Amino acid sequence: MKNNNIQSRQYLIDEIKVGDTWRIFKILSEFVEGFEHLSGVEPAVSVFGSARVKEGHRDYRRARELGSLLAGEGITVITGGGPGIMEAANRGAAEAGGRSIGINIELPFEQKPNPYANKVITFNYFFVRKVMLVKYASAFVIFPGGFGTMDEFFEALTLIQTRKILPFPLILVDSDYWSGLINWIKDKMLTEGFISPEDLDLIQIKDDVYEIMQVIKAFLSKF
Repeated sequence: MKNNNIQSRQYLIDEIKVGDTWRIFKILSEFVEGFEHLSGVEPAVSVFGSARVKEGHRDYRRARELGSLLAGEGITVITGGGPGIMEAANRGAAEAGGRSIGINIELPFEQKPNPYANKVITFNYFFVRKVMLVKYASAFVIFPGGFGTMDEFFEALTLIQTRKILPFPLILVDSDYWSGLINWIKDKMLTEGFISPEDLDLIQIKDDVYEIMQVIKAFLSKF
């Protein structure tokens, strides 16, 4: 009897709760706030990577240096606003006197705004935050990280592949870390025909922050 009730209720439009309808307005308000706060930040580069990397780690040092180099070229650094790689990139930009933005997400653990973003915007919804990270970016730089980092990488890759956004540099940092994933994509996805050979051209892998800067500057020079 219980299962029958569930099956009958799932098709009833009046089962949409009042709280769910009001949530739409909260989502819209987050979009409006994000657009207002981030308007005019371009050119900007979004930097991703593990929140668990500590100061002194090679990736932390590289992200901090990259943030400084980007700021030196007048490029805004945008991160997820948290610790680890995000903190390092924001820190490098802030220390160089540049614009350092943290687009934070409210989480029960691991995600607290780092002190180096000179502008912090906090969201409740991941999908709103993702729109902001993509909309204002002229490039994605993705350091080693976990599930969240992979999510951002494949989100951007899918948007570019399906031509929902214009192509921009999608740069993976650390060939040793990412080589296994790229080989799997080639051996499985490409071999099975699930992606096209040209899709692999959307991904670049770099180990040196100066090479990353060259890619970004070459791309921006086209506009």
